[in-house]
This record gives sequence, C-alpha cells and structure tokens, in this order.
Amino acid sequence: MKNRIPKSDRRAGFEFRGLKWTARHPGSVLMPAGLAASGLELGWTATGGIVGGTTLGLCTWYRAHPDTFDHYAAPRIRAWRRRWSKYCGPKLNKALQACDLYVTNRRTGRAEFPRVVRVQSFSPSVDTVTLLLPPGMGRRAFNDKLEDLADTLRVERIALERVKPGQVSLIIERREPFTETIPAPDMPEESGAVDPGDIYVGDTEYGTDWRLSVLGKHTFIAGATGAGKNSIPLSLLRGLAPLIRDGLVRLWICDPKQMEFRKLQGVAHRYEHDEAACAELVREFIEDLRRVQRDFAATGKRKITMSRETPLNLLIVDEIGALLAYGDGTIARTLRKDLAIAVSQGRATGHATMALVQEPTKDTVPVRDLFPVRICLRVTSQSHVDMVLGDGARLRGALADEIPESEDTAGIGFVIRPRSRVPQRVRAAYVSDRELDEMVAFILRGYHAGPALSVVAV
Repeated sequence: MKNRIPKSDRRAGFEFRGLKWTARHPGSVLMPAGLAASGLELGWTATGGIVGGTTLGLCTWYRAHPDTFDHYAAPRIRAWRRRWSKYCGPKLNKALQACDLYVTNRRTGRAEFPRVVRVQSFSPSVDTVTLLLPPGMGRRAFNDKLEDLADTLRVERIALERVKPGQVSLIIERREPFTETIPAPDMPEESGAVDPGDIYVGDTEYGTDWRLSVLGKHTFIAGATGAGKNSIPLSLLRGLAPLIRDGLVRLWICDPKQMEFRKLQGVAHRYEHDEAACAELVREFIEDLRRVQRDFAATGKRKITMSRETPLNLLIVDEIGALLAYGDGTIARTLRKDLAIAVSQGRATGHATMALVQEPTKDTVPVRDLFPVRICLRVTSQSHVDMVLGDGARLRGALADEIPESEDTAGIGFVIRPRSRVPQRVRAAYVSDRELDEMVAFILRGYHAGPALSVVAV
C-alpha cells in the first residue's frame, strides 16, 4: 500500500491559485485580455469601434427580435453580470460568514466557504446559484438560515435544492415583478376579432402578454385557497365572449363550489353543481365528442369548421378534487374514466378541458399528467410544484410554494415556457364581479351571424 503524502499547512502560491482560478473562468479572463491585446495591436480607436459595433448589434437584436434575444442572449448576459456583481468574491462570502454558513478547517484554522460553480438566470427576477460545499458542511446547514441569508443579500426569498452529493442550489428571487393588479381583459365586439388559439389572460414577468389557447389544448390549474385560480378561466372567457355569444363556443361547467361560475349558468350550454349531475354532464360531453369522431370517420375530415352546428366545446371543471377524490366512489370512478377520455381524445374534435384543483397529487387528480398545459399558482407544499410543472421545475426557479399568502399575490404563479422548458412567472388579470356581470350581459345580447373559423385537428 502506498504511503499517503501528508497535507501541508501552507496554501499554494497566489500565482498558482490565480492560474487555477483562470482555468475555472476562462471566458471572464479571455474577454478583457482580448480587449487589451486588440487595443495594443489594432489601436484603442479600432478596439472602441469593435466594442461599439458589438453593443449596437446586441441593442438592435434586443429591439428587433425579443423572442430570440430573451431565449438565447438575455439569460447568459444576465447570469454573467450577476455572477460577478452579486455572487462571487468577498460580498457573498461576507454574507455567508454573517449567517454562519462556513466551516473552519481544524488543521489550518482557515475559514472555508461554499464555492460558486454555476449561476443561471432563467428570468429577470430569479437566479439559481449552484454551490460546491466544503468538507464538513451539509445542505442541512442552510435550512434554518435561508431567511437570514435572504435579508443579508437584500433579496425577496431564497429556496434550497440538492443537486448532487456535495452540491446545493440556492434559488434566489431577487424581486417581485408583479406589484399591481392587472385589470380585466377587454372584450372584442366581433367574433372575427378573436383568435381562439391566442387569448390574452395576463402578463409575464418579462412585461409581455400571457396568452392561452383553447384549440386542442387542455389546461390544468393548481393553487391553494385564495391563490386566484378562477382569474385564469374568467379572463379567458372574456376573450372568448363574442364566440360564446354567437354560438361558436359552447360552455360546459361543473361547479361544485357554486361561487363565481354560478353567474355563468345562464350563458352556459350545460351547468351543474351536484356531484351526480356533474358526472352526467361529463358523460354528455363525451357523447358529443364521440359524435364528432364518427363524423370525422364518415367524411374523412381532419379539421372542423367552428360554426353553430360544429362549435368549439369548452369543459370547465372547478374543484376537480371534490369530484374525483372526496365524493362518492362510484361516481368518482365514472368521472375519472370519462375525463381521461375527454383529455386524451378531445384535442382533435374541438373539445377542450380546463380543470382547477387545490391539491394536485396523483391520488386527488389521477388524470393530471394528461393535461399538456399546466399552471401552478401559490401552493402549500414544495412537492406540489414539481407535481404540476414537471420534475426539476422548482430547482429552475418556480417557487410557487414561496408566494406569500396575501390578496396582493392572487393570480401570481408559474408556467413552463414551451421552447426552453424554463419556468416563467406570470400573473392573471383580475375579473371583478362587476366585470363578470358585464360579460354575462354582453353574451346575453343574443346571437347574430358571425364568420366561420377553422380549427385544425393536429
């Protein structure tokens, strides 16, 4: 057996520590080195022109094509800037030291701090900082110190996730992007002005419109009591109001709670609140779905024309847990089967489903994974976030369990951006009782001829 070389009390020389640091951060070293070399070789005027041209190009990209800039450039620029301005060097170490988040090497007596190995900034308001823990420190050391660390760093809140042995990630919410209530969406006057595949329901943390589709999309909304779940379907219905008025969209509503949706009883194609009656409503919804399937099979069509004869059908199930988990077992089993059919087969036939729940566990909503669009508002458990948005969503910044329980935060939650699979903070517009009454009165004005719309069955 080879003899182990005893460790020295001396540290490596500063020049070799510098080389090691450079190897870990090549980009941050090569960039200023490249600028210095360019200035000496080409002249500082030419170098300034290169820097100015690059800056102008980025500004042009930022203004001309926000989608690609926000996807490719913004997260990297933001992460690089915050790594060096917020999370590296003595500033973070002082905060960790103030919160006793370090260990003392018993042999050398030196303080050893967690080392930043990666900074990701998926959104303007949330950073994920991955730390390599020194020997002798575990992730439990952070559990009781997160609030102290958040106050020390002057951020809203910090959550903790374990990445792998010896590494943890601090999910740091730097600020709250939504400080004001978003007013209810406007209602278009004519059906031709409505795109059912692109309905405004609120804002994103980037300051852009948050939009949802009812064309071939099924939406699952989870949130604790008072989280503002109903703001989403009500905002969606205001955008669809002309289509509902003209008979191009039919509403099927299961409303065990009998609160906001009760006002829609007069404009819905079917409305029920009793458990058995809701099961019958869903059964009729499936029968209508089967009828369209038979028509498709007979005619060979793959798309429907939205008209009064073949309208888009929207099923809204409020408090789905009350129907599937808390009620009569026989009725619940029938409902589970019918809802699974509706969500798995309704996409091609123009039958969309929107379900709302407080407890998104598999026991409560066994058909949860069949919904392609999922929205997580304030929830009461860390595990609920990944249940709704998918594995690792909380680690990537979806701190839905950290949203304060307050009326000021109603409608705030997270969705997954479809292209990047990154959580995005959103807030639904607020529809008051007066605006809900206004929408019902608008729909009840009666039917009139509207243009036919095509719905492609993908």
